[in-house]
Amino acid sequence: MIKVTIAGFKGKMGSTAVNMVLKHAELELVSVLDPFAKETNLNELSGYEADVPVFRSKEEVLTTKPDVWIDFTIPSVAYENTSFAIEHRIAPVVGTTGFTEEQLAELKKRSGELKIGGLIAPNFAVGAVLMMQFAKKAAEYFPDVEIIELHHDNKLDAPSGTALKTAEMMAEVRDAKKQGHPEEEELIEGARGADFEGMKIHSVRLPGLIAHQQVQFGGIGEGLTIRHDSYDRSSFMTGVALACQKVVALDQLVYGLENLL
Repeated sequence: MIKVTIAGFKGKMGSTAVNMVLKHAELELVSVLDPFAKETNLNELSGYEADVPVFRSKEEVLTTKPDVWIDFTIPSVAYENTSFAIEHRIAPVVGTTGFTEEQLAELKKRSGELKIGGLIAPNFAVGAVLMMQFAKKAAEYFPDVEIIELHHDNKLDAPSGTALKTAEMMAEVRDAKKQGHPEEEELIEGARGADFEGMKIHSVRLPGLIAHQQVQFGGIGEGLTIRHDSYDRSSFMTGVALACQKVVALDQLVYGLENLL
């Protein structure tokens, strides 16, 4: 059994992860973390019968000796949590986005020094990973492309980690180029979206959405659209479970679920 702790267990993604781990035959939930929790045990919350301690500090989590640290918190604390997990030889599985390139580089470096595996993934849905890979392949032939990503209105970062990762992957096979009319003018600043090496990224935030992304390619006389939709947060749990099982065998943190498929 792989022992798991979950930070941010009261959030929508965190609570979904709790339910997944409790039902998984090869995973054992040994603790959960929330600095503002008033409960001391998970079974004090409606809908849970499992005897799992609730902790308010990272140091208390260490008493349960987890193998894996699942993190679905917020960008402002996720880096600190991930660094803490690595330093204490707990393999992080992180779904929180918003890490800087410098932070990712530092976490990879430190995990490699300590030979601790881990994963930071902008998206845990297998279909989303395939969407990114298909988009990278298409970008070899369709360099004119824009990304439209749509998420719920409580998402803190924009653009999404998935959109940035998609753009980075396409940039590996696509030369930077300015798209649209060379003399185009934005009548309202930001109308054309954010710019990533000439690719435009548009972020939509509306209630009722979960996580959706469309990669729109244009060519002479034709177009290609690659789209992925997560209609329920359970769509991410296959990837989270897979990550928990695989990171314990790695010796360095990786970025992107595709590295485990």
